Amino acid sequence: MSEPIYRPDMSLKGKLRRRMVRLQHRRPAQGRLTRTMVSFAFDDAPASAITVGGAILEGFGKRGTYFISAGLAGATGHMGPYATRAQVMAASRAGHEIACHTYSHLDCAQVDGDTVARDIARNSAALVEWGAPKPTSFAYPFGDVGGPAKQAAAKRFCVSRALHRGVVNTGSDLNQAPAIGIEGEGGERLAMRWLDKAHDQLGWVILFTHGVEAEPTTFGASADGFSRLVGAAVAREFDIVTIAEGARRLAEPA
Repeated sequence: MSEPIYRPDMSLKGKLRRRMVRLQHRRPAQGRLTRTMVSFAFDDAPASAITVGGAILEGFGKRGTYFISAGLAGATGHMGPYATRAQVMAASRAGHEIACHTYSHLDCAQVDGDTVARDIARNSAALVEWGAPKPTSFAYPFGDVGGPAKQAAAKRFCVSRALHRGVVNTGSDLNQAPAIGIEGEGGERLAMRWLDKAHDQLGWVILFTHGVEAEPTTFGASADGFSRLVGAAVAREFDIVTIAEGARRLAEPA
C-alpha cells in the first residue's frame, strides 16, 4: 500500500474548521514541569527513521517515538521504503515507543469520525499483533483533524499530536498537542530556536520528522543535523522522553 498524495481542504469551511477544532474536545495538561523536556518523533515511518534516526538516539542512550501506519509497512512511497514489520519490532525491542497513526494514513479532517475510529482500531490491533505494546499515543496523519475524529482519538489515547507549532505546558491541549517539523534545509535551525523556547518556558517541545538521511529532503532531516540536535538537548540537560512519557508527566495534576 502506498501513501496517498495529500490534498488539504483549503476552502473557507476548512480554514474555519481548523480554528474551531482547537477549541473542541480539549484535554488540558494538568501537570507542571520541573525539568524541560524534548521528544523526537518519526511519522509513518520511513526505514531511515529507524536505521539512521533510531541509531543516533541510541548512541546517546536515548529513545524516540514512531507513529506507524501499519498499512504502509514494507511499501515504497515518495519518501522511499517504509520500515518493515521486523524493523518496527526491532525498534520496539530497543526501547523506542511504537505509537499509532491510522492504518490507511487517513486525513482525519476529511473523513467521518466512525471511519477514523475503525481505522485507528485496525492499526492499533495490527501493532499489538506484531508484538508491540498497545499504543497510548497518536498522531493525526498530515496533522489535520476534524471534531469527530479528534473525539474518536481522545477516547483511545492519552495524547494526540498535531502539527501546529508550540511548546506544551500546563493548560496545553493533549488531544491536539503542537509539534515542530525539523525537516528540510532549515529544519535544524528551526528546531534549535524551539529548544531555546522550551528552555525559557520550562516546557515540553516535540520535534518530528519522517526520515533521517545523509542529505536533508523535503520530508526528512539530515543525519548530521539530527545528531547535533540530540547532542544539543543532552548538553543542555533536557529530559529526552517518549511522547507517552511526556504526556504522563503533564497529565498528572501539579
